[in-house]
Amino acid sequence: MLYFEDIEIGAKDSFGSYQVTREEVLEFAQKYDPQPFHLSDEAAAQTHFGKISASGWHTCAMTMRMLVEHMSVIQRAGLGSPGVDQLMWRKPVYPGDTLRCETEVLEKRRSRSRPEMGLFKTRAQTYNQNDELVLEMVSNGLMQVRDPEAPIAE
Repeated sequence: MLYFEDIEIGAKDSFGSYQVTREEVLEFAQKYDPQPFHLSDEAAAQTHFGKISASGWHTCAMTMRMLVEHMSVIQRAGLGSPGVDQLMWRKPVYPGDTLRCETEVLEKRRSRSRPEMGLFKTRAQTYNQNDELVLEMVSNGLMQVRDPEAPIAE
């Protein structure tokens, strides 16, 4: 089991492979982000996208899928997330793209008000098959500490 104490600042990881399909792009857009350039070849051709592209929110969801699949490899004492500090869509994602992730732990600290948990900040970057950065986010995770009675380091 991986606990807060096991997280190392600067730790990097590379993982995942997600095939983006036209059907999934259209289905997500119809349900959650029905903008014309996500739904119509003709409308998309009139924009800077040039062709149908995945919603940025869909790109987030595909990234989350890869993150969760990766986290399932090693059992973790995860406690969810209080949110995302930064989210940027760097390049469009298109049907036919293959996505992958890279992460880096930026910082961590033990909670003073909830000594049974710690918070860590991670940069996640999603790349396409051409190693082009398509999504970048900095998010916060909560993790159970191994020994809540241990003193909190300054």
